[in-house]
Amino acid sequence: MASLKSIKKRIVSVKNTRQITKAMKMVSAAKLRRAQENVVAARPYAKKLGEVLQRLAKSQDGSESPLMQQRLSQKALLIVVTSDRGLCGGFNANICKAAERFIKEKKAEFAEISVTTIGRKGYEFLKSRQNIHKNYGNVLAHLSYPTAALLAQEVIEGYIAEEYDEVYLLFNAFKSVMSQDITLEKLLPIAPEASSTEEYAPEYIYEPSKGELLAELLPKHIEVQVFKALLESVASEHGARMTAMDSASKNATEMIGKLTLQYNRARQAAITTELMEIISGAESIKG
Repeated sequence: MASLKSIKKRIVSVKNTRQITKAMKMVSAAKLRRAQENVVAARPYAKKLGEVLQRLAKSQDGSESPLMQQRLSQKALLIVVTSDRGLCGGFNANICKAAERFIKEKKAEFAEISVTTIGRKGYEFLKSRQNIHKNYGNVLAHLSYPTAALLAQEVIEGYIAEEYDEVYLLFNAFKSVMSQDITLEKLLPIAPEASSTEEYAPEYIYEPSKGELLAELLPKHIEVQVFKALLESVASEHGARMTAMDSASKNATEMIGKLTLQYNRARQAAITTELMEIISGAESIKG
């Protein structure tokens, strides 16, 4: 049986760990609120921009735009969004495993699949397993639209230069504090969605022309999609960390209870042993 001193040291250690996990949960809860507000604010804009782009693309031949041209798919780029820090449950492991599944499934379709990682954890997991095209670290801590726009512009320039023929974006979409959905979106080439029902489309007068608007909106659409995906990932990270730290705090409380019970039993056994020794000594003196 463990000594009283070692059990007491373990109890103190677990209590200190519980204080840390509780503090991390509170910090994540505060950050989650802000991140969730950003996600909720970005979703309607991204959706409406996609609708406008879809209407323009249908009324205008998009084959002239390099971002809408369908090329022979030889090289693909997969952008994987993870976090820079751990202690968030299976948040990073699940997205990295999904990336490996995607590469395995698409290996027959492409001659080459490169991976761009956003977040340190994804890079550390995939660097020895896959062909890493580029890594972006310390982006999510202070995320802003200009930063996302620069990332999107680099992707667009690589696509126009034919460094890759298709671009996919893999990230965790925020659903709730307890749930995050692994989401795969095709960024490039941009293909307007075909509507199943014919909707009444009013005639608009465009100034400048449809072609000029399309040329301006296509890069903007990529920027907005990347920015929204990063916001979703940040909110999902905080939700996952909050859930993980809450579970860790509960487990620490249960462990403290078990260790306290073990400590009391060991202490009782030690007291009983001492009493037996005293009684035996007294009896021997009498005898």
